[in-house]
Amino acid sequence: MKKRITVSSRQMATLFLSFLTGSSIVNIPAPLTGAAKNAAWMSLWMANGLGMLLLSCILYLYRKYPEMTLIQYSRQAVGRVLTIILVIPFFLLSFMMLANIVVDIGGFFKSTMMRETPTYVFHFLILFTAALTVRSGIEVMARMFTLLLITIFIFSAIVMLLTLPAYRVELLMPLFPKGFKPVLHGAYIAYGFPYAELILFSMVLPFVRKDQEPLGKFMFASLLISGLSLTLVIVCTIMALGPMAGNIKFSLFTLARLIELADIIERVESVIGMTLIAGSYMKATIVLFVINLGLTQLFQLQDDKILIFPIAFFTGMISLTMFRNELEFMGHVGTVWPLFITVTGVVPILLLTIVTALKSRRKQASS
Repeated sequence: MKKRITVSSRQMATLFLSFLTGSSIVNIPAPLTGAAKNAAWMSLWMANGLGMLLLSCILYLYRKYPEMTLIQYSRQAVGRVLTIILVIPFFLLSFMMLANIVVDIGGFFKSTMMRETPTYVFHFLILFTAALTVRSGIEVMARMFTLLLITIFIFSAIVMLLTLPAYRVELLMPLFPKGFKPVLHGAYIAYGFPYAELILFSMVLPFVRKDQEPLGKFMFASLLISGLSLTLVIVCTIMALGPMAGNIKFSLFTLARLIELADIIERVESVIGMTLIAGSYMKATIVLFVINLGLTQLFQLQDDKILIFPIAFFTGMISLTMFRNELEFMGHVGTVWPLFITVTGVVPILLLTIVTALKSRRKQASS
C-alpha cells in the first residue's frame, strides 16, 4: 500500500463529525419531528446507539487490518469473488448517497434562495468544488473542514440563542401522543440518515497516522457530540415551531427567519443557508473521496486522481434523473434509504466482522 497516512486521530474524528453533522444539523429535525413528534430526540438517540454498534464493528476491523481499506481486507477475509459481490452494492450505495446530497442542496436553493436558477447549476457546482477538494488530498480536507465545522456550530448556536424569546417549553409535551411506534419510525429514519452512513469510514480509517492518540475514543466522542448537537437543534425547533416543525423541511432555516432583534439583527436565515451549503459540501467531498479511492483500488490504477472528475460528472447526471420531484426524494430518504443502506452497506460490514472474529478465534485456538 502507498504511503498515504497523513492525518492524526483528532483530524480523522473531525472528518467523522463533519460527515455526521454537517448537513444533518439543518436537514434532520423536520423528518424526525414529523415521524416521532415531540419524542424525536428519543428516536435520535436510539439511532445513535445503533451508530455506536456500527462504529464498533468498523473500529474492530480497522484494528485487525490497520493498513487496509474495506476492499483490501474484504479480499483477505472472504476472497476475491465474494469481495466483488460485496463491493458492487457498496459502490451503488456510495453513488446514491452522493447524488442524494447534491439533490438536497439543489432543492434547498430552488425552494428558498435562488428559485429562478436551473437545478443543474447547483448540482454541478457543488460536485466540481468537491472534486477540486478531493484532488487536494485528505490532509487539506481535514484542515479545511475543521474551520468549516467550527463555523457551522457557532452559527447554529447563535441562531438558537437569538430565537430564545420564541421558545415555549410546554410544546415539548406530550411525549407519546400516539404511542411508541412513531418513535421507532423516527429511529428508522435517523438510523438511515445519518448514522448508518458512517460505514463509509471503513474506507478512510487507514489514513490515520500511527501515533499514540486513541482513535476509538475520539471517534466515539464525535458520535456523541453529533447526537448532542442534533438533539439540541431538534428540541429548539419543537419549542419554537411546535407541531409545524415536522412540516417544514429546513426547520432551522425557518427558525432563523424568526429572529428580529431591535430592528438591527434580522433576516439572518442566509447564515443558516451557508451552513447547509458548507455541511453538504463537506459530506459530498468525503463521499466522493471514498468512491474515488475504492474504484482506484478495485481497478488497481496508478493515478489515484484520474477518476475524480468523471465520477463527479456521472453523479451529476444521476442526480438530475433520479427523482421527478421533491416529494419523491423525501419519500426515498424516509422510507427506502434506511433499508437500502442496511442491505448494501451494513450487512456486508457485519458479515466481515463476524468472519474476521471467527478467523481470529480459530487462529488463537490453533496456536
